[in-house]
Amino acid sequence: MALGESMLSSLLPILSLLLLRGQGCPTACRCYSMTVECGSLSLQKVPPGIPPITQTVFLQDNSITQIHQADLAPLSGLQYLYMQNNSLWALEPGAFLHQQQLLELALNRNRIHLLNSSLFKGLDHLRVLYLAGNQITRLLDFTFCHLTRLQELHLQENSIELLEDQALAGLSSLALLDLSKNQLSTISRDALVPLASLQVLRLTENPWRCDCALHWLGTWIKEGGQRLLSSLDKKIVCSEPPRLAHQSLLDISGNSLICIPPTVHVEPLEVMARLGDDLRVSCQASGYPQPLVTWRKVAQSRMGLPRASVRLVGGAPGLSEESLGEHLASDTGSGMLSLTNITMAHAGKYECEATNPGGSTRVPFHLFVNLSQQQPPRPPAPASGAVSREPLYEAGSMDFHALGTATQTAIAAGISLLALTALLLTIMICRKHRKRKKAKQEESVLYVNDYSDGPTTFAQLEEYRDERGHEMFVINRNKPLFPTYEDSEEGPAAGRPGLGAEQGLLFQPQIAYEIHC
Repeated sequence: MALGESMLSSLLPILSLLLLRGQGCPTACRCYSMTVECGSLSLQKVPPGIPPITQTVFLQDNSITQIHQADLAPLSGLQYLYMQNNSLWALEPGAFLHQQQLLELALNRNRIHLLNSSLFKGLDHLRVLYLAGNQITRLLDFTFCHLTRLQELHLQENSIELLEDQALAGLSSLALLDLSKNQLSTISRDALVPLASLQVLRLTENPWRCDCALHWLGTWIKEGGQRLLSSLDKKIVCSEPPRLAHQSLLDISGNSLICIPPTVHVEPLEVMARLGDDLRVSCQASGYPQPLVTWRKVAQSRMGLPRASVRLVGGAPGLSEESLGEHLASDTGSGMLSLTNITMAHAGKYECEATNPGGSTRVPFHLFVNLSQQQPPRPPAPASGAVSREPLYEAGSMDFHALGTATQTAIAAGISLLALTALLLTIMICRKHRKRKKAKQEESVLYVNDYSDGPTTFAQLEEYRDERGHEMFVINRNKPLFPTYEDSEEGPAAGRPGLGAEQGLLFQPQIAYEIHC
């Protein structure tokens, strides 16, 4: 029995070679023992004609730029695929959907910059994944959630600056994680929680920001995490803040790892906009580390109570509370709320939120939409008669020169009429005031007559003022009852026609009055 098994095992390579030759081999490639070798052939794409029974494919050192699902679909028994040192930048979602037996995948030294969970769907048995030396900048949540049996993940020498908290979710079998030589400035404790089987962790040569968010890492390494790190990996060196630069995280006390909560400034705090306008509102935030700024629109329920807030990038035409999705608009240090073609749906309360490990701060902004500024509908043209040649002007414009000639003339005439009316009223009021003042002065004059020796006329009255300035007239009996020409200031030469000297009177007799008091 043992002899039969040994003979069978020795015959398998020969049989597989015969099968490969019988099914053909891609041009310029070498096929042997269920292996297809197509390295360093300047290939632009995955070559067609690879036998379906192939278990190992070498496509390294070529110029392949894309992998489509159809390229590998026939290779359902593939176990090892090596495509390092190509120009790969695009991987079609589900490109490895039919490679459920794949154990090792090498995609290092390419131009891959974006990863998502759909790329690795179907790789239920993958053990080793090489992604080192690419252009990856972010690892988003649940990127590797389909790789439940993955044991090694090589991500070194990329440009990873963000590792989301759930990016490594699903990697419960992972034993080695290499994140060295990236652009990571911080990493959260939650990101490593799913790695229940982790044995080797490499974090060196990253620009670590040693603040309160990294306090847990130093404590974790001292308490038990050091078993995962080699002597070299333990040297996590700080790049900032400047006072801690070039120091090892393990040598820094916890009190020195501090954060400054964010402060936020929004200008302006409220705006009255017109329908169809565009709007940009700036939100500036400061703190340490530099806060992440996000704009949200606070949706209002029909009862006027606030509902769940909605994150948004800006405003799209026709934006409504029902159509708003969960959009993210964030930036480091500053954020700009941009709304275009404003409608009534844009009106409401917005919030600018700044967040860093030290806390979060929100500042409200209110947008009002003015319906009165809407362009009025154009009146229908008259069926007959003369058509006005008065030029149209923009609704809401207060520029006098923008009005037509007829309108300007009417406005000028109206203003002149109002000014003339005001002037006449002022004159009438002044005259009435003077008459009242004169009457009041006459009422304050005191006339004295004791009737002791007959009647009295104005010619016998003499004016006096007391110490308080009151006027009074006192009778002087030495004066004649009526003035003569000699008493007059004008003299005889000033006599009027019709009045002779023989009359001896300046006035007619009927002007003599008796004043009673």
